[in-house]
Amino acid sequence: MSDTDSFIDEVNDEVRRDRFYLMLRRYGWIAILAVVLLVAGAAWNEYRKAQSRNQSEALGDAMLAALALDDTASRADALMAIEPAAPSSAAVLGFLTANQQIADGNTDAAIQTLDGIGLNGEVPSIYRQIAQMKSIALQGTETPVADRRVALEGLAQPGNALRLLAEEQLALIEIEENNTQGAVDRYQSILLDAEVTTDLQQRALQVIVALGGDPNMGNAAPAAEPEQMMPAGTDN
Repeated sequence: MSDTDSFIDEVNDEVRRDRFYLMLRRYGWIAILAVVLLVAGAAWNEYRKAQSRNQSEALGDAMLAALALDDTASRADALMAIEPAAPSSAAVLGFLTANQQIADGNTDAAIQTLDGIGLNGEVPSIYRQIAQMKSIALQGTETPVADRRVALEGLAQPGNALRLLAEEQLALIEIEENNTQGAVDRYQSILLDAEVTTDLQQRALQVIVALGGDPNMGNAAPAAEPEQMMPAGTDN
């Protein structure tokens, strides 16, 4: 390589070096800012995780302390005094409180607690549906049939997780009103539903037969009788 070529290479290297430092001075702050934001984001994420963990632990400790009290009324009051940080935690607390109120014989208070969960739009829908079902069950025949029917028909809409259980309760209302054919028709639709569980299928079959109906299973497999599900060689 000649001296001229070496000189040209050195000049090119120097030019590239100058350009690199110029770009670094002009845009280097962007890279530094990106690193700072990345580190800050990771730190904030860890902080939020720690906060969430601490809140969950504090909530669990408070619930355990409340449930360790001697009588149901005190446990219910202590659970109601806890302030949850999230709607789902509020729903769990509400269910625990309602259970203690039921155990204490305070059904009206339990219904109010469950209705509070069911009407809270921030609570996940499955919790609201469970609360509504439990509230309707507690109300029993003291609530007018029309009111119970409206609430259950809302729960029986397609897409609701508890729709078949709501249909079963609607069938029981038909029986309550001496509408035998209406009850049979509702139980029959439960039998033919693709999402029916074995327990619900068995209950529907038993009630249809008890009402004098003729169950139509369609293509569904019949529910196993209790004795058929027992292991071979088991007595009784």
